[in-house]
Amino acid sequence: MKQIYSLLLMFVGTLSFAQTFYTENFGIPTGTTTLANYTIGTTPATFQNAAPITYTGTGDVRVNATSTGYSGASGDGNVFLTTTAGRHLIISGINSSAYLQADIQLSFGHSTGNIGTQMVVETSTNGTVWNPVTFTQPGNTGWNLITVASNQIPSSTTLSLRFTQPAGAQMRIDDIKLASVSASCTLVLGAPGAVCNASTLALDTYNVTIPFSGAGNATYVITPSSGTIGGDNPTSVVSGNIVISGITEGTAFSVNVTGGTCNFTTTGNSPECKPTNTLPFNEPFNYTVGNALGSEQKWTNVSSGDPILIEAGNLTYAPLVATGNSASFSGLGNDVITRFTPTSSGTVYAGFMLSVTDVTSVSDGNESYFAVFTDQALTFKLRLFTKRVGTQYQIGFDSASTTTNYDATLRNIGDVVYVIIGYDFTTNTIAKAWINPDLLTFTNATPATLTATTTAIVTLGGFLFRQDAANTTPTIKVDELKISTSVMDFNLSSTSFSQIDGLKMYPNPTKNNLFIETTLNGNINVSIVNMLGKEVINTEVINNTVNLSNLTSGIYIVKITEEGKTSTKKLIVN
Repeated sequence: MKQIYSLLLMFVGTLSFAQTFYTENFGIPTGTTTLANYTIGTTPATFQNAAPITYTGTGDVRVNATSTGYSGASGDGNVFLTTTAGRHLIISGINSSAYLQADIQLSFGHSTGNIGTQMVVETSTNGTVWNPVTFTQPGNTGWNLITVASNQIPSSTTLSLRFTQPAGAQMRIDDIKLASVSASCTLVLGAPGAVCNASTLALDTYNVTIPFSGAGNATYVITPSSGTIGGDNPTSVVSGNIVISGITEGTAFSVNVTGGTCNFTTTGNSPECKPTNTLPFNEPFNYTVGNALGSEQKWTNVSSGDPILIEAGNLTYAPLVATGNSASFSGLGNDVITRFTPTSSGTVYAGFMLSVTDVTSVSDGNESYFAVFTDQALTFKLRLFTKRVGTQYQIGFDSASTTTNYDATLRNIGDVVYVIIGYDFTTNTIAKAWINPDLLTFTNATPATLTATTTAIVTLGGFLFRQDAANTTPTIKVDELKISTSVMDFNLSSTSFSQIDGLKMYPNPTKNNLFIETTLNGNINVSIVNMLGKEVINTEVINNTVNLSNLTSGIYIVKITEEGKTSTKKLIVN
């Protein structure tokens, strides 16, 4: 099954009406893995809990058919018990001795292919004698949250749980949790909500609001993992909202509320307080090598799985000069989107360098789309495809999820290709793709390599890189993404595009010295590349001057960088 898309807010909150002392969501496997091999895996492709807790059995951990549809569904790995009777999972080494047996509650996500066969759940305190617990079998297939009634889970330093598939039915398990629940507690906590205080390229803060009722009858102590406590006080108010403010973006929250016989823990992940990028948008992937692209402030993960990673080095497509690093992805994994100012008029273009570096895992003839124009609601509108052809590949373009609209050129592994896609809201039915255009002469009149007919698009507001599956998505490296409403922002001979305020470069043409000025007067770096793509000068600008006396006559491309902003200009040396 393809990735399950998550809410755009990227916030998941879990409410435990108790003190949770054990949880297991089975991590994020990269594929079907035996329990023994998964135990020795590395985060996130392994179990959440390490020694003294152990995992054994004859099931395996899988990434498909992910848990969904119940509160707290983690949606990544799950343990699969096949149709072979007796397949099981054993979790040992859990310490429940700090809690009364009458208060211990077990819950877990459960999926079955046959509602006539009930999973057997058992407990043991010595690993030899097993005692079954009772619970209500769901009346439907698919994922359900099972809660085992209290007074069935022992209080022990050596608690073990065993989940067994007793007959010919496929079953899955996820999100196992043990918590201490007090039946005499009247306090009720509602689902937490998280709201960003700002959305910038820096790390922002967010607030968590937890509604409550049934209070005002005990002295309650609220202990957050971070942030400042505010809002209503359940000690003196029957109902209201607890507010935890000032939690740093990217930091998960945990709030413990105790009082009387109550002991609750509310947890959740941080929302993503990420801005909508303004156009023109230039992305040189200037991030730390090995970082997940979706963790950066300009990008958001929209599905689960292996991340798209930042890779050292750049691609080269003369005369365009790349800076920063690049990004790489392959096979099945999460998809990442960068959102930009919603646009519904004129023309929107996106251009970037790409190189397919490996197709060995892709079946010959298989296609998949890897780059997508979307609207703000994440609806896919225009797609770029690759299709393996022997040891080579083709590039395709369409609005649909499959296509026969491929460029006839067979491309070699390792070739660097520059692709621009554009949509004209005036025409409103024709989209265009240009493959390897001349960036010194490119305009909207340049004949397109491929065109695609589509239904009218109301708005575009996102650009997404997509990882589909191991046998369809090759290994792809991308670099120097640019999104703009002006076609001349892709023409390197044009002076229309500059990210640097007040940039002046003169004289042009010139012979010996080049003068560069900006409004900021910050540290300026200049890279000059000849028409063969070779860098001939890379220097810091001193006294607004670059010495060109060693350059021969000809046309060059100048890449100017100041405080993370860049501008590319054509230079004539005479």
